Amino acid sequence: MFEKITEQPSLHDNLDQKSVHDLLYEMNEEDQKVALAVREAIPQIESLVEQIVPRMRKGGRIFYLGAGTSGRLGVLDASEIPPTFGMPPTCVVGLIAGGETALRNPVERAEDDPDKGWLELQYRNVGPTDTVIGIAASGTTPYVIGALRHAREAGCLTASISCNPDSPVAHEAQIPIEVIVGPEFVTGSTRLKSGTAQKLVLNMITTTTMIRLGRVQGNRMVNMQLSNSKLVDRGTRMLVEELGLEYGRAHQLLLLHGSVKKAADAYRQTHMV
Repeated sequence: MFEKITEQPSLHDNLDQKSVHDLLYEMNEEDQKVALAVREAIPQIESLVEQIVPRMRKGGRIFYLGAGTSGRLGVLDASEIPPTFGMPPTCVVGLIAGGETALRNPVERAEDDPDKGWLELQYRNVGPTDTVIGIAASGTTPYVIGALRHAREAGCLTASISCNPDSPVAHEAQIPIEVIVGPEFVTGSTRLKSGTAQKLVLNMITTTTMIRLGRVQGNRMVNMQLSNSKLVDRGTRMLVEELGLEYGRAHQLLLLHGSVKKAADAYRQTHMV
């Protein structure tokens, strides 16, 4: 039977009467449960990544759908893929109920439309090589449930990330990822532990996928975008260490080729034949 653990009363009461010190320590006490809950879901996360990678090698994409905090986390993770791994922004796409406005302001009843998410996916020509991941802490968001149902019928790989066991959204996904973190510190405030758990899972999905796609070398972001001086410096130091060049030469080489990987490959082709 479906039970909304995310809505159960907090294990901590009389919060408004506690000191800042006690509030912070008790919140941290709850947060320590999150990583352990995510660990329990690793088999499902692994299964998802193993199926995403061959699809992306064929040109498939990842689509996240969510509302509120869940939607914002999906958009955040998607937006970090181009600068971190040098992939095009169409590779991982985050969709949020209510659109761009909902990133900063709530959009009334946007998440209650079960057809809107699928319409947004259709607009982007979603197909069988694509993966659709619904994010819903409660597991009951109509915007997400409807999109997953239609996406599965269209042959997409579907997954869900929720924080209640046996939720409606999990029943619509081929790979349901359920991270049961327990009641929130502030009753029902799923931006806390549930949001943290979702962010950890999203980190794991895209990071391991990008590593398997060859976007990381060793432990380094060799395909990162050189969008500021800090990243240019980081890339330059990577080349200094990897190729044994002086800093100025490595810096010049990096700017010429636009990424650590391209610069290193070009240097080896001309100097290490």
